[in-house]
Amino acid sequence: MFYYLFEFFEKQYNLTGASLFQYITFRASVAVILSTSFSMLFGKKFIEFLKKKQIGEPIRDLGLIGQIEKQGTPSMGGLIIIFGTLLPVLLLAKLNNIYILLLISTILWIGFIGWLDDYIKIFKKNKKGLKGKFKIFGQILLGAFVGTILFFHPQVTVRTQAKSNINQIENKSTKFSKNIKASLTTIPLFKNNQFDYYSLIKWSGLNKKYTWLIFIPIVIFIITAVSNGANLTDGIDGLAAGSSAIIVFVLAIFSFVSGNVNFASYLNILYIPNVGEIVVFISAFLGALIGFLWFNAYPAEIFMGDTGSLTIGALISVISVIIRKELLIPLLCGIFFIETLSVIFQVSYFKYSRFKTGNGKRIFKMAPLHHHYQKLGFHESKIAARFLILGIVLAVLTIVTLKLR
Repeated sequence: MFYYLFEFFEKQYNLTGASLFQYITFRASVAVILSTSFSMLFGKKFIEFLKKKQIGEPIRDLGLIGQIEKQGTPSMGGLIIIFGTLLPVLLLAKLNNIYILLLISTILWIGFIGWLDDYIKIFKKNKKGLKGKFKIFGQILLGAFVGTILFFHPQVTVRTQAKSNINQIENKSTKFSKNIKASLTTIPLFKNNQFDYYSLIKWSGLNKKYTWLIFIPIVIFIITAVSNGANLTDGIDGLAAGSSAIIVFVLAIFSFVSGNVNFASYLNILYIPNVGEIVVFISAFLGALIGFLWFNAYPAEIFMGDTGSLTIGALISVISVIIRKELLIPLLCGIFFIETLSVIFQVSYFKYSRFKTGNGKRIFKMAPLHHHYQKLGFHESKIAARFLILGIVLAVLTIVTLKLR
C-alpha cells in the first residue's frame, strides 16, 4: 500500500524521500521494525485478553519437571506471528508480485488449519485437536498449490549465468541468459551447483514439460515434512520461535542475493527475477518471530500452538523452494530435522523391538529429542539455549555453502 502511494507521490509531485520506498533494503528494514513493534504491542494485549477469558492450553501429563505449572498458559500465540507478518507486508510489499501472493496464500491457509486445531483443543476440550489426517491433507493441498504455481506460472523464471571468457571476467561484466522457465534448483557443495528435476524422469523418455510429475510431489513432501518438523520442535519455551528466527534470517540473505543480479553473478548462483521482493515478507516474518519470542522465552507467557508452529514450518519450506534452496533444508533446518528423526527412530525401534521380543524398547527416554534431555534433568532454558547455539552453527555452515564448492 505505502509502496504504491509513495510511487504515486514521486511520479506526480517529485516528493523528496519518496524514492526510498523503491529500495528493498529500506522497506525490509521498516518491515522488521514495524512487525516487531506490532507483535510486542499486540502480543501484550492479546495475552491479557486470553487470560481474562481464561483461554489456556490443556497440558498432557508427560511426567516432565515444571510441566504442571504450564497448565492454563494462553495458547494460539501463532496469531501474533501471522498478524505481525501480514500487516507490514500489506503496507510495504509489492502486492502484484507472484511470490508475495504465494506467501500470503500460504500463511492464510496453513494458519487457518493450525488455528482450527488449537480451537478444537481449547474450546472443544479435545486434547488431540484436529485429526492428523486432516492436517496432512491440508498440507498436501498447500504443497500441490505451491508446486503448481511455481512450475506453471509464467512469472516464475530463472536466469543461469552464461559462460564468460577471460576478458569478461577481468572486466567484471555480468552476463546472464534470458529469463527461462526451468525446473532448476541449487545443489550444495558441488562445483556445478545446478540440479534439474527433469533428470529424475529423463530415463523414462518423457518430455521435459512433464517434470511437474516429480516436482509437485517433492514440493508436497518438503512442505509437509518441514511444517510437521517445526510442530515437533515446539515443545519447550522459546525453542521453536528462536530456532525459526535464525533460519528465517539466513533465508533473507539467500533471497536478497538470489534476487540481486550483481550478487548472483559474483556468487555464481541462479538469479531469480523478482524474488528479491520476498525479502520484505521475510523481514516482516522475522520481526514477528522476535516479537513473539519476547513473550515465549522462558518462562513462557504464551504458547504459539499449531497456529504458529505449522505456519512457521510451511513458510520456511515455501520460501526455500521459491529461492531454489530446498536441498539445504536438512542443514539449515537441522534442529527440525534432528527432532523429527528422533521421533521416527523412537517409534520405529519401539515397534521393531516389540515385534522381535514382544517387549517394546526405546532409544531415547522420550521423544522428541528435547524431552529426552528434560528427562535427563536438564532445565528447559538450558536445552533451548544449547539448541539455539547449534542452530546458529548450522546457519553459518549454510551461508558458507554459497561459496564452498
